[in-house]
Amino acid sequence: MFCPKCGKADQQPETYCRQCGDFLPDFSKQIIKSTTPEEHIKANTVLNFMTGIVSLTLAILLYAFFLGREDTHLIIYITAGFLTAMFAWQVQTFWRTLLLKKHFKRRQTENSAAAVEAPNPTASFEAAPTKELLNEADFSSVVPATVTEHTTKQLAEKINRKSS
Repeated sequence: MFCPKCGKADQQPETYCRQCGDFLPDFSKQIIKSTTPEEHIKANTVLNFMTGIVSLTLAILLYAFFLGREDTHLIIYITAGFLTAMFAWQVQTFWRTLLLKKHFKRRQTENSAAAVEAPNPTASFEAAPTKELLNEADFSSVVPATVTEHTTKQLAEKINRKSS
């Protein structure tokens, strides 16, 4: 395997490159698809619905069996009230989840419409009018890349003069 960053050959997958230190994943393994936010929302919708139904059913049963009895303990009424509050919370969470699903669906249709309308950027390459965008290059004060760039020619001339 070759390192995708530096090109060094004879590398092992799932290790680090011996030249540049970049991690080398195993491209032959199948990539496990991660769950999308839409899938999480679907699971949350089902759980919200089930939790709301169970809490409402339990609250109704507690009120039906114990409401109006003289020997009913206060904790039964507190529990029934708590279950009713849980139902109300689950209803508003369910409503917000439905709104979020609608938002994701709208965003997905907008993105697909934008992808259809957008031209392919690699379809045609046109030359940009660079003279309008950039100033002309000024080569009067160019600094050589290194200090010793043109010194070998001078050394060769000195050697030729000494030898003759």
